[in-house]
Amino acid sequence: MPNPNRGSVGFQSNEFEPEYDRPSKSELKRQSNDLQKLGEQLVDAPRDRVKRVPMPEDVREAILTCQSITNHEGRRRALQFVGKKMRTLDEEEVAVIQRTIDSWKGASKAETAALHALERRREKLLGDDKALTQLLEEHPELDVQQLRTLIRNARKEVAESKPPKAYREIFQILKDLGKKDKKAAQDDDEADEAVDGDDDE
Repeated sequence: MPNPNRGSVGFQSNEFEPEYDRPSKSELKRQSNDLQKLGEQLVDAPRDRVKRVPMPEDVREAILTCQSITNHEGRRRALQFVGKKMRTLDEEEVAVIQRTIDSWKGASKAETAALHALERRREKLLGDDKALTQLLEEHPELDVQQLRTLIRNARKEVAESKPPKAYREIFQILKDLGKKDKKAAQDDDEADEAVDGDDDE
């Protein structure tokens, strides 16, 4: 049977041509749009956060400059320039920036969850006297009389639709307790690490 690859002058010339895995135009456009959106997320982020993100200085400068522009047309052009700068980054630089932004989102979710937990605990304090007993067992340093007064006043505020002064004070007390607990946990971790370090010597 004749070899279909053979022509009058032997093998077809394209048989041994190397195949290049070039991205399609649609893929290049998608990558460009993704980088533009990544740049816009950085522009929308607080300046102090942007300053801590690992990236080339010229890219950071473009982002910080864009943040300071309030004129609509000027900001639009600045965003386009940020996108242009973002497209000069290599894959690793883009990955580092993306991981940093993802860590911000994770921190924000954790903060939101913590606030919701405080709100739930405040509602328990208002609805169940046992919740106050439990809180005092966990934090005996608290002023029980002050808390009882705040809870009573907060219940009255809710019932009479008054401004939530005591309601907010309870939340602040719980929030401060959360910060103390977090700091104590960090101190314990540091102490454990110090002990482990001494054991290794």
